[in-house]
Amino acid sequence: MLSDDLREELAAIAPQRDCDRLAELSGLFHVAGSAHLRGRGAVAVHLDLVSSGVARRAFSLLRAVGVDSEIRTYRRPAFDRATRYQLHVEGSPHAYATLHRAGVLDAAHRPLDHPPRRVVSRRCCVGAYLRGALLGAGTLSGPRDAHLEIRAAEPEGARFLGELAARAGAQLRVHERARYAVAYAKGTEAIADVLVTAGAGDLVLLLEERAVLAATRADANRLANADHANLVRTSRAAHLQLEAVRALDLDALPEELREIATLRLRHPTASIAELGRRCRPAASKGTAYRRLRRLQELSDR
Repeated sequence: MLSDDLREELAAIAPQRDCDRLAELSGLFHVAGSAHLRGRGAVAVHLDLVSSGVARRAFSLLRAVGVDSEIRTYRRPAFDRATRYQLHVEGSPHAYATLHRAGVLDAAHRPLDHPPRRVVSRRCCVGAYLRGALLGAGTLSGPRDAHLEIRAAEPEGARFLGELAARAGAQLRVHERARYAVAYAKGTEAIADVLVTAGAGDLVLLLEERAVLAATRADANRLANADHANLVRTSRAAHLQLEAVRALDLDALPEELREIATLRLRHPTASIAELGRRCRPAASKGTAYRRLRRLQELSDR
């Protein structure tokens, strides 16, 4: 699936700066994270992720900024009972400070709808935040009717993703649903702009290649269907012409009509253009058609 390919490529990107790590963690936590109050101001934060690769990626990012975490698994109770991965971060002064720097929690340890501007002030941080959001809650389908979607818990989070994409020259539209909102892009070109910003250049090439193959296959099928339809029409017309010719007295026909009638009997599957070329002298397709049409009219009488 393209969604799996997307997560695999993004998870293999190594952030070069600390700001990129924090921005990517911010994107992950804002689309796939939740905070739980433990009393006396203590907060536990965890991520709920679809793949082990993304869980390992988040674990590695947290470890790189000095935050301890634990990966747990569970089976989703509904639908396909797929295995899900939870990454738990226990509250500690350093964890709180780091999540505050990443714009996940405010100074009072309360979760934020989206990070402050300082977290995504650089272009590299914009790409890193989008990468984290795609890793945490992104889905991609295609190449036919290509569709990219990032799910957010609140409309503010989806709109923030749209604003970030616009800053990078890409476009993510926002759609609010009953219990969540999505930032999405449709079409290979619009999706490619978002993926390139996040760093998934290889997948863009794959998506465009599949789109070209799909278009070529569709064109081939359309041409094959058109050829088949033409053959059916030609066959039916030839059958009607044969019936008309067999109902007529060929010796009583004018010479040009007798000639085309005789050619139709000798070559029952030939096209009208081929019959015209066999006439002596050769006749155009239009002339051959008019002669055959005249034979059918005489037969109908």
